[in-house]
Formats: sequence, structure tokens, C-alpha cells
Amino acid sequence: MDTNLLYALILGIVEGVTEFLPISSTGHLILVGDLLGANDERWSVFNIVIQTGAMLAIVWEYRARFFRIDIALYRNLLVAFIPAAVFGLLFSKIIKGYLFHAVPVALAFIAGGIIILLVERKPRARSRVESVSEMTWLDALKVGFAQCLALIPGTSRSGATIIGGMLFGLSRKAATEFSFFLAVPTLVAAGGYDLLKHRALFSANDLPMFGVGSVAAFVSAFVVVRWLIRYVATHDFKPFAWYRIVFGLIVLLTAHFGWVDWKN
Repeated sequence: MDTNLLYALILGIVEGVTEFLPISSTGHLILVGDLLGANDERWSVFNIVIQTGAMLAIVWEYRARFFRIDIALYRNLLVAFIPAAVFGLLFSKIIKGYLFHAVPVALAFIAGGIIILLVERKPRARSRVESVSEMTWLDALKVGFAQCLALIPGTSRSGATIIGGMLFGLSRKAATEFSFFLAVPTLVAAGGYDLLKHRALFSANDLPMFGVGSVAAFVSAFVVVRWLIRYVATHDFKPFAWYRIVFGLIVLLTAHFGWVDWKN
């Protein structure tokens, strides 16, 4: 197999597996890209574009909901999307310049894991919002601001929106499902904008690479989404928190002792 296609397959699987779990798909893609040597600007754009493949898994899983006229849901998604879109346009260049590296990602992994543990240890009263259909536009706006934290690589878009939603009174299931739904406009906008902005880096010969990565992301995300829906019904997010902390520490140790040649 062509090296680019092999890397596209690996990164697509990583994207799909991690996108909807609270462990940061961007952080994993940065680290895996460093290990593969697929860490230049072209691969950075590729990693953002194939998120659309993972997003399509959500559209397919919830197709009956998305293609039903639900004005309240569409309104809430628009409201929640706006904060990250604005902050992303304002600060994406600075964030990519300073934070898209192994050590900042590892620190964000650890910090996010600690926050999840603290939230999960907090006694929870009965949720104010039990389902996505009960959310108000203000609930959506709060989740939207929580999503802004995910602009920091290693934080996790899913983690920020799910944990943020729970803190704002959403049930675990409602927060998880709204996080899924919010991925649709967020990932489409991010992928489309980045591809358009950097279109000069690519040619028609790169289409197979994008195709392989997007399909791999779709298939792996579809499996994870179905599993996560069942998981949140009876489990908390502590295992993901410990994974983040341990993984972050491993990256810091390997960077400190030079055991892995992470991108500077």
C-alpha cells in the first residue's frame, strides 16, 4: 500500500475512534502524526477535513432526527455553534502556532482528566434537563461556550461539551447526545474552512488519501458512537479521565528523556 494511503487509514481510524470520546481526537492525531512523520501543514489540514467522515456517522445514526423538521433543535445547534466559530476565527492561528505540539497536548490531556474526575466525584442532583428536546437556547449557548475550550488541542470537543453540559444541568445522556449533534455543524465548518483556506496544498491526486481517511473515520466513529450510547446509560467517564492522565504523563516522560522524537 502507498505510504500516504497507509497513513491516511491509520489517522482516519484514530479520528473516528477518538472524536466522540472525551479523550481529544485532535490531540491523538497530533501525537500519532508525530510518530508517523505525518505532521506537516498538509497532514494538519487532512486531519481536520477527515473529521467530516466521523461527523457523517452521527448523521447516519440519528438520520431520523436530523431529517425531521425540528426548529428548536436546529436553533439550539446554531446558537451553540456560534461561540466556537467566532473564537476559532479569532485565535486559530495563534493556537496552531503555540499549542499544536506534544507537550501542550499532554498537559491538556492531564488537566482535562483531572477536571473529569472532579466533576464525576461531585454529588449530582437530579438533572434539570433529561433530554435534548428539553434544552432551551440558553442551555445550548452555555454548551457552546464550553466547546470553545476544545480549541486547545488535547482538551477534547466531546469532553468539553459533555462535561460542560452536565455541569449546566443536562443529564449524562442529554449532554452526550447534544455533543454528538453539535459535532455536525462544527466539524463540517472546520473541515470546509481549512480545506478552502489551504486548497493550494492539494491536487486531484490527493483525493484517494482523503477518501481512505474519511471512510476509515466514518466506520470507526459509527462503531464508537453506538457503543458510547449504551455505555453512558450505566457508566461514568472516570476510565477516560484516568486514560487521559496516564497517556499525558507517558508523553511528558518520553519528551523529557528524549525517548520519542516528538515534533518541537
